[in-house]
Amino acid sequence: MSWNNWLRQSHRWLSVAFTVAVILNIIAMVGEKSTVWGGGLAVLPLGLLLLAGLYLLLLPYAARWRGI
Repeated sequence: MSWNNWLRQSHRWLSVAFTVAVILNIIAMVGEKSTVWGGGLAVLPLGLLLLAGLYLLLLPYAARWRGI
């Protein structure tokens, strides 16, 4: 599996992890048992999604710049 395919697959799974973290945070807020770590639970996948998404966004432009 090439680097780009691996990154695309991990980006997909990070989006699933982010969605689950947001749902768990909403459940905790409704149950009034919200904690600091519960809110921060979604921040890690969101940050990794940002980095992977920016890389995937710039990938076609980088290929054009390199003349491929």
